[in-house]
Amino acid sequence: MPSRSELPGLIKKRKFIKALEKSGFVINKKGGKGGHFKVIYKNEKTITLPSSDLRKDQLYYIVKAIENISDVTWDDLKKYL
Repeated sequence: MPSRSELPGLIKKRKFIKALEKSGFVINKKGGKGGHFKVIYKNEKTITLPSSDLRKDQLYYIVKAIENISDVTWDDLKKYL
């Protein structure tokens, strides 16, 4: 898990979604509530992404959830960002 100081200040949602797709996630745009997206991993576990661009504090908890449900780490995601 990266420290908060290692994370960028802001990541565009579209760019982060593309990195997730390249890492093996499936994006379900109809599965979330409102403007949120449901992200599904191979083992069918899910997380929800907010509808806006990702700030550092949001990104920290999203990466933490991604690492809990999958074998994808922050270093894996950085390769595609």
